[in-house]
Amino acid sequence: MCAQCGLVVAEAAVDTGPEWRSFDKVKRVRSDQLKLVVKTDMAVKPEHDVKWRRLARFHRETMHGYERRLAAIGGELKRIRECAGLPQSVVEEAEALVKRYFDLVAGFPPEVVAVAVLWTAAKAAGAPRPLEDFLKCSKADESRVRKAAWRLKEVMKLGGKPSIEDYVKTLAARVNLPAAVVKAAVELLEKNRRVLAGKNPWVSAAAALWLASLKKLGLLKALAEAAGTTPASIRNAAKRMRI
Repeated sequence: MCAQCGLVVAEAAVDTGPEWRSFDKVKRVRSDQLKLVVKTDMAVKPEHDVKWRRLARFHRETMHGYERRLAAIGGELKRIRECAGLPQSVVEEAEALVKRYFDLVAGFPPEVVAVAVLWTAAKAAGAPRPLEDFLKCSKADESRVRKAAWRLKEVMKLGGKPSIEDYVKTLAARVNLPAAVVKAAVELLEKNRRVLAGKNPWVSAAAALWLASLKKLGLLKALAEAAGTTPASIRNAAKRMRI
């Protein structure tokens, strides 16, 4: 096209229609939409040479912590699925739970997280299985699996991804704390939002309630039981907060 008069000297037609894949001579099938796939590990096969194996090891060692944990949990999910004979839909739901509530289960080992999310996903899919069916395929501790599954269940009850205020209100209702303490705890959490980023919301909410109640005698143990954690975890979270 001329830059002065706008005369079109030459033109080329571009086909903007869909791509097609021909699988036979008669029928043409449209190709599926491309999906973004994020590789979290490099596959190593026996026929690969020493350089490839070194590169794969370097890749594993330099992976981001989030991706590394996802890769470990994904490996456990695949192994337990094959052992327990679970449908693929349950595994996909379990993977979605891990990504949605990663911060909630970040403190548990990969094998515990895998069993907890598969057990929860099977219930949500309408095909519940006994916990023993999953534990026989894993070395996960039963008590920790139940604790992680309980946290997932409580969060799913609240619907979506709840705010920190929802955690505070839930714990306050369980230990019968007044509205004034709840308000003070929420304000304390808002003040320390950057410090508590990525931490367990149940522990953070319990620590804020404990501080807002001026460390009421006997309340620490009650909050630990209500939040499914330990008094030591609540104390450590309270030390990080700025009053």
